[in-house]
Parts: sequence; structure tokens; C-alpha cells
Amino acid sequence: MLQPENQSKKYDALFIDIDTGRVKIPMFQRDFVWTKEQTAKLIDSIIKGFPIGTFILWKTREELRAMRNIGNIALPEAPKGEPVSYVLDGQQRITSLYAVRKGIRLTKDGQEVDYSQISIDLSIDPDSDDRVVVVEPPADAPSIPVHKLLNAGVGELARDYLDHLERIDVYRKRLTGYDFSVIIIPDYPIDIACEVFTRINTGGTELTLFEIMVAKTYDLEKNFDLSVEYERLLDSKGNGRDLEDAHFNTIPASTVLQCISAYMAKSAKRSDILKLKKHKFIEAWPTVKDGIFTAADYFRSHFRIPVSHLLPYDALLVPFTYFFIHKKGNRPSARQAALLTQYFWWASLSNRFSSAVESKLAQDIEKMERILREEVPDYRGEELALTMDALRWRWFSPSDAFCKAILCLYAYHQPRSFSNDHLVKVDNSWLKTANSVNYHHFFPRSYLEKQGFKNWEANCILNITIVDDYLNKRSIGARPPAEYMQKFRGDNPNLADTMRTHLIYDLQGWGILDNDYRAFIEARGAVVLKELKKRLEPKLD
Repeated sequence: MLQPENQSKKYDALFIDIDTGRVKIPMFQRDFVWTKEQTAKLIDSIIKGFPIGTFILWKTREELRAMRNIGNIALPEAPKGEPVSYVLDGQQRITSLYAVRKGIRLTKDGQEVDYSQISIDLSIDPDSDDRVVVVEPPADAPSIPVHKLLNAGVGELARDYLDHLERIDVYRKRLTGYDFSVIIIPDYPIDIACEVFTRINTGGTELTLFEIMVAKTYDLEKNFDLSVEYERLLDSKGNGRDLEDAHFNTIPASTVLQCISAYMAKSAKRSDILKLKKHKFIEAWPTVKDGIFTAADYFRSHFRIPVSHLLPYDALLVPFTYFFIHKKGNRPSARQAALLTQYFWWASLSNRFSSAVESKLAQDIEKMERILREEVPDYRGEELALTMDALRWRWFSPSDAFCKAILCLYAYHQPRSFSNDHLVKVDNSWLKTANSVNYHHFFPRSYLEKQGFKNWEANCILNITIVDDYLNKRSIGARPPAEYMQKFRGDNPNLADTMRTHLIYDLQGWGILDNDYRAFIEARGAVVLKELKKRLEPKLD
């Protein structure tokens, strides 16, 4: 790796590079947020010869997504075949100086900000300690806009400022003659350049992998912007297929990157994602996007998972996307479907992706390769021994993968409303907290508390049912099931069948009509365990 180069640049040289497209601001920089007051103080410091800090530029032939304009000034494209210097540190300062030089107007919070009005008070001696640069021309003293001072010709200045030419010349020389300190870091890999940016700009807040890949894969000629493509993947606003229509629009950008890397490199490691070539990445995008759609459709149709918030792990999308890309639009065979089912429940119930996600995804891509060949994946040393003890008092948390898996099992049976036997509507926006309108404790927690049960006993996954909205809860309140079930019997003539969609088979025999909570937990747990084992131990021909 080459060592940084220390340089000094004059005002004109620095901004000629911006005007010719050789210096750019990458889009992972924050927006221009400095006020006119801050800009005026910066120019005042330059006039007084104060140090204003160093600009750090990354010189590279990488084509990154960069700012296209500053206010009303369009920035030019980079010269073809030439390296570009991206601003890693000093964006606010360099943009402020450029805004003044170009007389930029931009809109902030609904108000137009005109940088051409920042002015020098000509009544103040240049060597005075007083501040000479102000945000607006003073009403009671002669002044000149900095924009005009830097851009006007001698004739114009002589015409408009004849009595102040000597002082104007001093200010102009101090601005244009100032040596700006610049450090050039040449040809660093993009991940190292972004690490430099992180350390000097964001106080240790690391740029996300997605932000880096957005910058790296941007291609103006091919009209490819990963951030835009990702937003379209989630929600195309009616302009094509998207995950929002499938209610799978909570898939994070990091998972999408892992899907692409799994397809291109059979790896989901950060280091391997960063090595992906831009043109290959862009070529692969439509294929991977189709694979993601197919995997999401399979989760919805085969596993009957209605929304993405119920997925035990977002990472599950990666091996399934890999599988469906390689199926090239063909449906899984019966054997492949059984093996995919086994894998899904094994990964979901075994805390598979609670740690070391990248390395485990690489292993699971190999499992998908075996399933594509209709071979049983190797689970040796990772067998899952599911028991009633693991289920009985499992604390219910909507963010716990094991609990989400059980919720997926409940959702598979397409639960219907206690009151009217209508299909329960499940919504992503409702599933983030334990008190979601879709989650109902069959034996209400407040009732169980009065009966002497501990909170860890009342709030267990086997006591959870999926309901359609808060109306069931309003009807139920703190009443015991023996009481509220009698009411629903009168409202819903199909109540017995309705309850089977909640894996609740026998109101009398399960102790429900006797308000026997422990009997209910044992009976429902046995059914849940049987359903899970049926999926974990498929019959293969």
C-alpha cells in the first residue's frame, strides 16, 4: 500500500479540480449542513492566516456514487480514464469554500440560502483582530461579496470599488494565496479508504457494508444505483414486482448483499463481498433479485409464513435464494421440498444464525448444493434433539428465533378468529413487540397472576395464539378461557374447527373449560412437538 502524500494547494488549484470533475464528494458523506455563519468564520480564518485543518482525498480509479450537484450548481462528470480524488475529510469546509466561490444558492428547511451574499467589511483594516467576514453586506459600511472578490475582473472592481482597491487586493491575495493542506491517499482498496473515512469523520461509527457497496457499484452509464435498486426491490411504487406486495419488505440490505455474494462467490463474508467486481455485480443483480422473489414466495406458499417479520432469521433468505437461483425457475422436486423443510426447521430451532453468521452461511450453501443433488445434507455434530422440556416454559419474545419458529408453525395452520372464524390478518407492523395486536395469551397473564403463576410461566410460547386484532383481546380482557370460550361458542358455531387452526384440539379434555393451565400447556406442547418432529424428520423415499 502506498504511503499518503502531503501536498499544499492554492484556492484556484483546489477548485479547478472540482470544476473539472477530478475532486468529488462520495455519497456516503453526510449532506452539506454548515450554515452561512460557519462558512463566514472559515473564510475569516483564511484571511487571517489561521490553520483550518487538512483535506484528506482518496485518489482512485474506482468509480463511486458521488454528489451530482451542490445547490444550483451541477458538478461535472470525471474525465474518462483519469483517477478521481474523493473527499474523505473536509467535506463541509471544501463545500463551503466552493459555495462561496460559485455564489451557490441552496434550499435548507424551506429557506433559500444565498452564499453569494457572504461579504467582507471593507471598513476594517485587514490586519485588525476584528472579524472582517459577515454573512450579509453590512448596511452601514462599505463591503464586497467574497464571490465577487474572487470572480470579478479588474475593470469591474475598479468601477465599483475605486476607493477600496488596495484593501480588496490584500484580501484577494490572502484568499487565493492561502496554502491549503492536503493529504492524498493513493490507490487504497475501497474498504481501507472507508475505514479511514470512518475513523476521521464519524467518531468510530462505522460505514455500513451496504453504504460502501452502494458507492463501489454505482454506474452512471448503466443507470445502476444499488441504493435505488434496493428500494425498488422492497417497494417499486407500482412499477413492477417487489417484496412489499409479498409482505416481505423488512428484509435488510445486508441480507440482500449476502444473497448476491452467495451466488457470485459461494460466500457471504464481508471481505468477499468487498471483492465483488462491479460489472459482475451489476450483471448478477437481476438474477439474484428473481431468486429473492422466488425464495420469498416459497416461504409464503410452502411454509405459509405470511410476513417477513415472522422469519426466525433474515439470513434464511440467503441459502434459499441460492437454491432457487440454481433451480432456474423450476419447482423443487418432492424430495428437495422435504429436505428444504427439514433444513428450515433445523436452522430455525437450533439458534443457527445467532452467531458466526458468515461462516455458517458458507456451510449452508454447501447444504443447498446437496439438496440440489437431492442428497441429505450433513448435520453430523449439529443434530437437534427437541424435547418437551425445551418447549414447556420457553419465554415468549417476538425477537427470539426459537419463538418465531413456533409462531411460523402456528401461522402455517392459518389461524382463524375465535369470534367469527375469519382468517386472521397478520401484519409486519404489528409483530415487533410482545404486546402486538396479533399476539394473545390464551390464558391471560393477569388472570394467571391472580392464580399464583409466575410471570415466566404465564409468558410462555405455548400460551400464545395469533389473533386478528385487538377486538379479541377487548372481548377477553382478564377473563379465564372457560368464561370467554363460552361467549365465542355462541358467536361462532365452528369454534371447535377454529381452535384446531391454533393447534388447540379439545376444549374439555385439555383442561380449558376447567381453567387448568398446566393441563393446557402439556396438551398443546405435545401437539406442537409432534408437528415439529414431523418437519425435522421427513419421510424420504
